[in-house]
Parts: sequence; structure tokens; C-alpha cells
Amino acid sequence: MDAIRRGADLRDADLCGADLCGADLCGADLRGSNLCDADLCGADLRGSDLCGADLRGSNLCDADLCDANLCGAYLCGANLYGADLRGTNLRGANLRGANLRDAKGCYLSCPTEGSFIGWKKASGHIVKLRIPEDARRSSATGHKCRCDKAYVMEIQNMDGTKATEDTVRADHDKNFVYTVGATVEVPDFDDNRWSECAPGIHFFIDRRAAVEYQ
Repeated sequence: MDAIRRGADLRDADLCGADLCGADLCGADLRGSNLCDADLCGADLRGSDLCGADLRGSNLCDADLCDANLCGAYLCGANLYGADLRGTNLRGANLRGANLRDAKGCYLSCPTEGSFIGWKKASGHIVKLRIPEDARRSSATGHKCRCDKAYVMEIQNMDGTKATEDTVRADHDKNFVYTVGATVEVPDFDDNRWSECAPGIHFFIDRRAAVEYQ
């Protein structure tokens, strides 16, 4: 297909089921395109713009997506085995059911092992949490993380000083309470890391990120 070339303008193109195996699409504009079930195995998609593209069920095995824009893309059930996602913008992308085995650059924002410190904004305060070694933990495509349980170490004011309160309520669930010295748990924690807003204790690794979170 003549239009399938480096830097091509393929906005809103209907490429459903297309055979693009090994295609050179470096820098291509594929915003809003329909690539559902397309074969993009080994394709060069470096720096391409796939914002809002439909890639459901597509084969992106070993594809090079370095620095590509996949913001808001639909990748449900896509095969990204061995794909290079370093520098890729996956903000808002739907990766439910996608195969990311051996994909490069798609790492958790939180430690995968051991205990560590997390920070959460709640009721105008910052809660310092210790996520235990046996806690289930995940992150999607951004810096926000989730876990199923955490120990409340301290409640701080936004400026980092110790708060006078020893109990604060979560912003989105007023029945969920953080009390200093207590362990909080979420029994219905969702293990699907791509469901960023799913049940869990939401937190950040960097305290500043928690302070700036809106």
C-alpha cells in the first residue's frame, strides 16, 4: 500500500485487519485510525502518533514503539509481546487484556518486591504509608500506584509538618479512614494493573506528586 510509508499522514484511516508486518511507519500520523486486528508485527512505529487509535486485537509483537504517542489508544487484547515501549506515551491507553510479556519500558512505578514508603493525599493532608512486603501492588501507565493494604505511619500537613489530627478520611470514600498506627486494607483490590481507578489504596512514591495531585 503506497500510503504506508515513513512519516505518512494516515489520520482516521481504516486499516482494520491490514497486513503491516514489518512496515516502516516511523513518525506516521495515525491519530484516530482503525487498526483493529491489524498485523503490525515488527513494524517500525518510532515517534508515530497513535493518539486515540483503535488497536484492539492487533499484533504488535516485537514492534518498535519508542517515543510513540499512544495516549487514549485502545489496545484491549493487543499482542505487545517483546514490543519496545521505551519513552512511549501510554497515558489513558486501554491495555486491558493486552499481552505485555517481555515488553520493554512498561515498568511498574512502585517497587515490585519488599516494603516501601508511599504518600497519599486525603482530606487536605498527606498520609505517610508503609506498604508491607506482602502487599499486592500495581500501577498503570502513570505515576499513581495502588495496593491492597498499608500501615499508616503519620499524617502530615501539606508543608510536611506533623498534623495535629491522627485520623483523616479518604477523599473519594468518606467511610475509608486512615488512622495513625493502624493498617488499612481493601478486600476487593483489583489485580488488573491497567484499571488505574479500580479498588485499592491509591498513592504515590514521590511525596510531591501526592501534594500536587488534583
